[in-house]
Amino acid sequence: MKITLLSIIATMLIFVGLNAEAQTPTVKMPIDPETKLITYKEVVTVPGTPAELYNRAIEWINKQYKNPADATKVRDQASGIIEIVHRIELKKTEQGAELVAGRVDYSMKLELKDGRFRYTITNFNMKDISRQPFERYLNKQDKAYIPAWDDYLKQVDDFTRNLIESLKQGMQAPAEKKPDTW
Repeated sequence: MKITLLSIIATMLIFVGLNAEAQTPTVKMPIDPETKLITYKEVVTVPGTPAELYNRAIEWINKQYKNPADATKVRDQASGIIEIVHRIELKKTEQGAELVAGRVDYSMKLELKDGRFRYTITNFNMKDISRQPFERYLNKQDKAYIPAWDDYLKQVDDFTRNLIESLKQGMQAPAEKKPDTW
């Protein structure tokens, strides 16, 4: 009798622990305190004039996006501002097949100054019947919440962090070419 009661209590504690673990967010998304939107923002120091940084940014955009002219909404070299609007394709697996779960639009702003640039990636919106702010997916108390939302958050976070890393590499000064002496 004591063993059975202890087994039941131990099992209940395990399920309570698993349930509590499931309630904690799996991905920590950066939230802007003013706008309350998911926002990735950083100032990065790199050598170069605004014109050089602009050219590197355009070169990176041309490599990063299949249709760079469509992705860039603003290309203003004089002010050192480039604005991009693009999308992330979310995936889900059903019955062993990988399917498109949805698309999340985002905007990216690059601001270029002497020796540094700032990126701001924000305005994440899930394209559904209507556009929904992606911040909704952070709320596990939402009536429509499903566990797949955690995976969607992770996919967006992973994509954005990889995009940022690619941008930082693309904005580095090119290696000086050594003259071909023979």
